[in-house]
Amino acid sequence: MNILIKPIITEKATADAEVNNRYGFVVNSKANKVEIKKAVEAAYGVSVEKVRTINVRPERRTRYTKTGIQHGKTNAVKKAIVQLAEGETIDLYANM
Repeated sequence: MNILIKPIITEKATADAEVNNRYGFVVNSKANKVEIKKAVEAAYGVSVEKVRTINVRPERRTRYTKTGIQHGKTNAVKKAIVQLAEGETIDLYANM
């Protein structure tokens, strides 16, 4: 099971990484905090102090078209906010 799907790179997440040393990741919806901690430590070679998880519900949308009403929704995702130990960083832009 692949735990880490992708890092979250937004203005808010980048500011949080610079100020509080916390990084965000989109993770597998069945992964728990212990598995997320081990995956981040193995992938980036850092020590993790704390892991917070967020289940984001799908967003539902309705469109009115010529052929009728179209219903749809986005995918539900799980996010993890990982706080690293003092003095450690992750360079998310190195692999681009």
